[in-house]
Amino acid sequence: MLHPDRLFPSDPAARSIAKRLYHSIANLPILSPHGHTEARWFAENHPFADPASLFIQPDHYVFRMLYSQGVPLEHLGIGQKKIENPRAIWRIFAENYYLFRGTPTRIWLDYAFHELFGLEKPLNISTADLYFDTISAALATTEFLPRALYERFHIEVLATTDSPLDDLQYHRQLKNSGWKGRVLPTFRPDPVVDPDFEGFAANLATLGEQTRQDTTTWMGYLTALRAARERFRALGCTATDHGHPTAATADLDAQAAAKLFTCVLAGAASAADKELFRAQMLTEMAAMSLDDGLVMQLHPGSLRNHNTQLYQRLGRDKGADIPTRTDYVHALQPLLTRFGNERDLTIILFTLDESTYSRELAPLAGHYPCLKLGPAWWFHDSPEGMLRFRESVTETAGFYNTVGFNDDTRAFLSIPARHDVARRVDCAYLARLVADHRLEEDEAYEVAIDLTYRLAASAYRLTERP
Repeated sequence: MLHPDRLFPSDPAARSIAKRLYHSIANLPILSPHGHTEARWFAENHPFADPASLFIQPDHYVFRMLYSQGVPLEHLGIGQKKIENPRAIWRIFAENYYLFRGTPTRIWLDYAFHELFGLEKPLNISTADLYFDTISAALATTEFLPRALYERFHIEVLATTDSPLDDLQYHRQLKNSGWKGRVLPTFRPDPVVDPDFEGFAANLATLGEQTRQDTTTWMGYLTALRAARERFRALGCTATDHGHPTAATADLDAQAAAKLFTCVLAGAASAADKELFRAQMLTEMAAMSLDDGLVMQLHPGSLRNHNTQLYQRLGRDKGADIPTRTDYVHALQPLLTRFGNERDLTIILFTLDESTYSRELAPLAGHYPCLKLGPAWWFHDSPEGMLRFRESVTETAGFYNTVGFNDDTRAFLSIPARHDVARRVDCAYLARLVADHRLEEDEAYEVAIDLTYRLAASAYRLTERP
């Protein structure tokens, strides 16, 4: 099921180079500086419940494809805290597994089935029970407990994504557990900086209670955010993450910002006012990052919860987020006018709009000291998407204004598969440069290590090995 030369160039000379490069970095530790796994798994270290809740329920890539073919999400256990009949859900998945042909999801799943569970027969309705029983039996063993898998995957750092209102109970529990695995929180302030986030006013009140600040005033609100960031930093947090609909930034004076905040908190803000507030908050977050050293990640360009009926029935994050056109050059200018030349600030830009790679993102990151480019993200986290990213940005921004790879996943068992794909694709790209005599092979070995490990370690301010 897994060809050893998968994703390498078909040209024999380039393929030979790619194989040599890959074998030099295949076993390097995994740095996962941005993702959506749960600290609770590692703090409690309880067995995963069943194959359906492990492979289907948390994975947007899986259930959105099934939904697109007419499978109701309720039939997959989506929105349920506990799946009542996981075998039935697994059979639906197995019967429709052919839908994933040609997708990166198929690559990730086949890798997990083969490498972790030794399954070699293709998954379909006739093998559904074999898969379910084999995986279930493995999950009942100590080798498949969350901490054991973390170590088996050779993960060195794993970052979660957390609301500023989260009490970080499980991160505290991990810190005091004596376990050597590093699971770090990431500060995702959307619930308290986006006026369109559900319960925004109540969220600000909760933030005020947690930090003992008056979040009904502009200055009290900013002080509360700084205190929340410090709470995250105390538990190892190195980065923030911002999922704004656009990359718009603003730099209002203190009086204008305070007036806008009062309007937003009173519920009297127009759509333009809300966008301006989000824009101002990105600049405020950059100012705080310059002070406290947290790396800033910007993930704009997704129209969240596009399927209104699904959102009303099951809530947010149900696979209905759709990419939109995104402007960076004009949108980021207010922030960059103030902070763009700061060498001690790191802002990592992501995009769902590939048209911006060579026109906007690569030139921006190829100039401003504070900017770096995040890897191909979400809908472009695929072999072709990764190659398009490298081809579009390297000529202008080089390799060293990028930050390696992050898996951005809720599906824990897909992490080694995703990193393996990224390593193979990067080696394929480097091999082509070597074969075209555009890069020396000894340089390619260095770059392969950088793309796999060193760039992420440096950009996210993680401890780098010698």
